[in-house]
Amino acid sequence: MDNCLSFLFILKARTISAKSRDETFFSPFYFLPQRCILGKNKHLFALRVIALDSKVIFLADMESFYASVETARKPSLRGKPVAVCGDPALRHGIILAASKEAKVLGIKTGQPAWEARRMCPWVIFVHPHMQTYIDYSLRITTIFERFSDRVLPYSIDEQFVDLTGSQKLFGTPRETASLAIRQVWEETGIRCRIGMGENMLQAKMACDCFAKKNPDYFFALDSSNYSSLIWPLPVSSLFGVGHRMARNLERIGVRKIGHLAVLPREMMRRRWGINGELLWLNAHGIDYSTVDQEPDKDQQGIGHTATLPRDYRSREEIELVLLEMTEEVCYRARCRGMVGSTLHLYCRSADFDFPTGFSRQKKLPTATSRAMEVYPTVLQLFHRHWDHRPLRAVGISLSGLTPYRQLQLSFSGRYEKEGELIKTMDLVREKYGKTSLFRASSLNPGAQLFQRAGKIGGHDA
Repeated sequence: MDNCLSFLFILKARTISAKSRDETFFSPFYFLPQRCILGKNKHLFALRVIALDSKVIFLADMESFYASVETARKPSLRGKPVAVCGDPALRHGIILAASKEAKVLGIKTGQPAWEARRMCPWVIFVHPHMQTYIDYSLRITTIFERFSDRVLPYSIDEQFVDLTGSQKLFGTPRETASLAIRQVWEETGIRCRIGMGENMLQAKMACDCFAKKNPDYFFALDSSNYSSLIWPLPVSSLFGVGHRMARNLERIGVRKIGHLAVLPREMMRRRWGINGELLWLNAHGIDYSTVDQEPDKDQQGIGHTATLPRDYRSREEIELVLLEMTEEVCYRARCRGMVGSTLHLYCRSADFDFPTGFSRQKKLPTATSRAMEVYPTVLQLFHRHWDHRPLRAVGISLSGLTPYRQLQLSFSGRYEKEGELIKTMDLVREKYGKTSLFRASSLNPGAQLFQRAGKIGGHDA
């Protein structure tokens, strides 16, 4: 580049930003001035970061996964508008996935079934089969394991693959991606899109923002083109920016990702804490996570949220559902050998047009994973914040997780006996099912235990 200075940063070389001299990079980088166009007649000069030892990371995303699995199982559905959703009669009629033919007609994920039917009277509704989707996901993971031993399922329809060190075995990255896409299609009947980057964030942005729109279902981002391609995009396109954060950023004039990138890192940290700093890093294409890390190692919380089958109006019925959900969350925590110190309760009203509700959390008296020690705090939050309007969705989660074995408490003999009883009940439920042992209150009207038992994610297995 003409009239450009190149800076070589060796191990532990400090950044060139005067305001972030306390930050340290542990890999060698080149920094090159680069111009990025944000809008008409608006230019910013940025520092392009070029890693000397770049990684090759893939993010593979399955196209309309649930709908694609259904059409793969029933080829007669191919080319038709297909929408996977629950039973509209039980208020589970939310679109979970729509085929590309349905999307062309305006049907979107998260849309109520009645609205989709109004937009496209000939849409084909298919009930979800969650266990089948899990089986297909595992098959796809096996396919990617042919290319690398470092494969990390990110969700049921997304997989990270680290090809660093093995990328030359299958040709160029584009050739490797094409081979993987072809094998997934031939063996499962599902279309796959692949984004490539030097880290997981870049691969995710490449897939979500570009690969899904490319005819060959592949796109690559790296430190040489990240700012020029990503910065002009709306800030809502940045990974980690939801609707609420997008509104907050737009209020301060941040409309494009490039606007966020040029904000001082310290300002983002002061205003939004670690989340703000993470968004600043995302805007610069910086991500220190690795594909081979354990997915649950840094789990921050354990929760359960459910859409109710009808409007719940009475306090007794809502409290019953909250008790069952508390039992479920605490059971999951015990299965992981964890206890939680903070409870979060979420309730949403039944009014679609003007939804109300609340989301509150409270510190527990002591870290625990026992339902009857958590439930009083659940009731306390519910009674304090419920506005007595009918509810359609509730959620409970435990955070501040700590391994149970690390608790430094002097348990009484009675407390230890109760713990052994709970452990025995967990073993019985694990062997014979959730309905083998249950509270008598779950026989009352409004209880959801028996209806949801055997389901995966609230849907038929």
